[in-house]
Amino acid sequence: MRKPRPALKNAQQEVRIFRLRSLLALLVVVGLLGLLTGRLAYLQVVKHEVYITRSENNRVRVEPLPPTRGLIYDRNGELLAENRPTYNLMMVRERVDDVEATLGLLVDLLELPEGDVEAFRQRSRQRQRPFQPALLMSDLNEQQIARLAVNRHRLPGVEIEAQLLRYYPDAEIVAHALGFVGRINAEEMETLDVGNYAGTHFIGKTGVERFYEDQLHGQAGFRKVETNARGRVLRELGRSDPVPGQDITLTLDKQLQTLGHELLEGRRGSIVAIQPGTGEILAMVSSPGFDSNRFVTGIDQASYRALQENIDLPLFNRAIRGQYPPGSTIKPFMALAGLVEGEITPNKTIYDPGYFQLPNDSRRYRNWLRWGHGRVDMERSIAVSNNTYYYTLAHALGIDRISERMHDFGFGERVTYDIFGESTALMPNRDWKRARFNQSWYPGETLSVGIGQGYWMVTPLQLATATSVLANRGKWVMPRIAQRIGDDPMPADLPGTKEDIELATPEWWDRIYSGMEKVISGTEGTARRTGVDLQYRMGGKSGTAQVFSLGQDQKYNAAELAERLRDHALFMAFAPIEDPQIAVSVIVENAGGGSTHAAHLARAMTDAWLLEPEENERDVEALLEAEE
Repeated sequence: MRKPRPALKNAQQEVRIFRLRSLLALLVVVGLLGLLTGRLAYLQVVKHEVYITRSENNRVRVEPLPPTRGLIYDRNGELLAENRPTYNLMMVRERVDDVEATLGLLVDLLELPEGDVEAFRQRSRQRQRPFQPALLMSDLNEQQIARLAVNRHRLPGVEIEAQLLRYYPDAEIVAHALGFVGRINAEEMETLDVGNYAGTHFIGKTGVERFYEDQLHGQAGFRKVETNARGRVLRELGRSDPVPGQDITLTLDKQLQTLGHELLEGRRGSIVAIQPGTGEILAMVSSPGFDSNRFVTGIDQASYRALQENIDLPLFNRAIRGQYPPGSTIKPFMALAGLVEGEITPNKTIYDPGYFQLPNDSRRYRNWLRWGHGRVDMERSIAVSNNTYYYTLAHALGIDRISERMHDFGFGERVTYDIFGESTALMPNRDWKRARFNQSWYPGETLSVGIGQGYWMVTPLQLATATSVLANRGKWVMPRIAQRIGDDPMPADLPGTKEDIELATPEWWDRIYSGMEKVISGTEGTARRTGVDLQYRMGGKSGTAQVFSLGQDQKYNAAELAERLRDHALFMAFAPIEDPQIAVSVIVENAGGGSTHAAHLARAMTDAWLLEPEENERDVEALLEAEE
């Protein structure tokens, strides 16, 4: 009997499998639909604000609006720093397909010199956000603008932007006092407020431009613009206007500054003039100067190297950083120190045989007049600039008391409120030498300091400030170079002002002034030629600072020395004595005696400030010829 064949299909099993597979498929479809719905809900509801903003940003662009930099005027409203329209080459890296290829094309189109190509490329790599425009080149000329316009289709992401650029009408005359602006570098980008400097490519580098950067810069604004797919602006949707920088009115007098520049033309040196009653700096000249406009757009390497390697150091601000032995200009201050410390009286005399000797020392510290001045009191010691008197006084005071009293006048310290980069120079004492050289202080070094030589160094600004305090009878008014910020005047009392110098006997000021007046108007005065036809009372003191030391019996002969080894000429003065309106310091490097080569420059500055134009018709060239 045959066994029955098994069924080929099990209908019930197949139905169960089909139903299971259908259920699984349905679950997958439902799951995927759920995920899709959840994702859509997440994007449309939860992330609505994020993606609507991104979408809007593809259509709407926020562009920074840089503020207009504040202008700088002199005390009489003469414009010293302005803004002129110019065209800059900008690049947005995010919109450039091939940066290197684009830079190569730009170099060819602009016909850049070989020495400027690397700097050009470096600016394109400056650290900043890729969607912000980078400044590649400033102050494009007409030919460069035309070439770029013709090739615009080949330069996506590259634009020409009209902007105001800093310009100094009298650049060489005020370069050191005003300073200059320049391109923002990578280090500065690290510390700047990116939002406030968005769209700004220049920042103050030195001088007034740097010290008052916050006030001059202003506040950046922005505008919202609608763009198409190519980035072209279709319309403006809104804006927040920038706040322009504040204008600054300086205490400088342009005419007096120009005169100082002319007086030092062809020489190395500095002239600083201060109004004693207010502390306003009337002139601050450093010679030689330089054209600060060349630094605004970026000076080429060859020109910058030439300035750096120039033996006359035109980039060096001698007025605030030059350090010189003060020479005999400090003798009035030394006399005051002797009076305060009780080591001398105005009528006390010494006998000068032409030299001074320390106890138990055979070396002779000589007076400039080798046979001596005989009997000398305080006033005559100033008038004839007697060294022996001040050797004697310095030995009695000692270096520490000298240093303390000279600090009262600001020597060895920063003395101004708003001068960027000012040097403290050097007022030595025992502790300084021990720290600097690990050596003891010697008595002979005190004698050198007593006549303004040795380690003692001053800046022209310090010397003018000390002269101003002296003219004020010890009242300290801190020098400043800004007169008004916008419409707000500078406060009369500035923070950090030193305490006034008070004398036990106020008449001592008059005795010091009398000695200084005799320097110019007395029959024995070292600068008596300067006092010819003087129309007001003027007190001053000449100084001659050695560049190198002479031997015991060696005589100074300028004709035998190289020009840069000759003495520096110094002079300090104030006038009129009864109501001082100006205090001046003059330093002419390697010129020789201060009474011969610096005093008449101080006289020219005081004449220009105190006399009416018709009374002051002295020709600068004739004045300088008379010196020779």
